[in-house]
Amino acid sequence: MWSGQPHPDEGHPPPLEAVPVPWKSVGPCKSHRDSGLVETPAGKEAQGEEDPAATRLDVLRLRSSSMEIREKGSEFLKEELHKAQKELKLKDAECERLCRVRGQLERELEELTASLFEEAHRMVREANMKQAASEKQLKETRGKIDMLQAEVTALKTLVITSTPASPNRELHPQLLSPTKAGPRKGHLRHNSTSSALCPAVCTAVGHAPSPDKEGKEVDTTLFAEFQAWRESPTLDKTSPFLERVYREDVGPCLDFTMQELSALVRAAVEDNTLTIEPVASQTLPAVKVAAVECGRTNTCALSGLACACRHRIRLGDSESHYYISPSSRARITAVCNFFTYIRYIQQGLVRQDAEPMFWEITRLRKEMSLAKLGFFPQEA
Repeated sequence: MWSGQPHPDEGHPPPLEAVPVPWKSVGPCKSHRDSGLVETPAGKEAQGEEDPAATRLDVLRLRSSSMEIREKGSEFLKEELHKAQKELKLKDAECERLCRVRGQLERELEELTASLFEEAHRMVREANMKQAASEKQLKETRGKIDMLQAEVTALKTLVITSTPASPNRELHPQLLSPTKAGPRKGHLRHNSTSSALCPAVCTAVGHAPSPDKEGKEVDTTLFAEFQAWRESPTLDKTSPFLERVYREDVGPCLDFTMQELSALVRAAVEDNTLTIEPVASQTLPAVKVAAVECGRTNTCALSGLACACRHRIRLGDSESHYYISPSSRARITAVCNFFTYIRYIQQGLVRQDAEPMFWEITRLRKEMSLAKLGFFPQEA
C-alpha cells in the first residue's frame, strides 16, 4: 500500500520561496489510505510535468531578482563614484587656489624683504653721512671755540691794563700826544698770550723792518727745521727748530745779571704766567717819590742798574713785584712776542703758508737780537 505522496524533486535543494503547486486531493484521513486506492500512471506523469515547470519558474525568478539587485547596486556605486569624483574635483580646485595664494604670499614676502633691506641700507648710509658731517662740524666748532677763547683771553689782557689811574694808550689813542697819535709800538702790560690782534702786538718791541729796502733770503737749513716743526707744532725744546731758537735767541735775551731772577722770569715766560704792569707814581715806595719826580730813577731787579723803571713784573700768582728798566722790558716782551706767535701756530690760529710764517718768526727773532743788544723803543 502506498503510504504517501511521491515527490519528483527528491534529492534536490528546496526552492527559495514557496510556490503554490496544485496537488491532487488525497484525503487527510487514514481511511483513505486504507481504502486500497492506487494512483494511476497518468496522474504520476502529470505531476512530473508540473514539477520541472515550477523549478524553472523559481530559477527565472531568482535570476530576475539577482539582476535587479545588481542593477540597483551598480546604480548606487555609480552615484557614490560620481559624488567622490565631484568632491575630488572640488578639493583639487581648493588645492590650486591655496597654491596660488601661497605663491602670491611668497612673492610679496620676497618683495617686502628686499624693500626692507634696501631701506635699512639707505638708513645706515644716511646715518653714516650725518655722523661724518656732525663730526666735521664738531671739529670746526671746537676750532672756532678755541680761537674765540684765545681772542677773548687776549682782549681781556688788553682791557685789564686800562684803568683810570693808568689808561692803556693803545686802547685810548686820544690820550697820546699829537706827535705820537699813531699806533704805539709798546704796551703797558703784557702777557705772553697777549693780543689776538697779531699785527699790532707782534711789532710791539724794537724797530719795525724797512719793508721796501731790506733784502731777504731764506736760510734753507733754518727753513727745513721750521717746516719739520710746523708739521707737528709743539713747545718741546728738544725739537731742532726750538732748540736752535732757545740757544741763539731766547737764552741770551733772558740772560740777565741777576741769574736767579732771570731763571724765574724765563720759566714764567715759558709757562705763560708773566705779567708786566706800568708803574704809576703812587705805587712807588714813598721814600723814592722825590727821586722819581726828579728823574724817575730806580734799580732794575734784573740788571741791577739804577735807571728809570717805568714797569714792573709779577711772576705767576705771586704778589711780589720786580721793577725793571726799559731795556729789560724790551728783552722780555721780545721773547713773549715770539712765544705768543708760536702758540698761535700750535693752536691753529695762524692761517698762512709756511714761508710767510717763517719770515714772521725770523722778524721776531730779529727783535730778540736787537733787544739783547740793547736797542729798545723810546716811550713818551
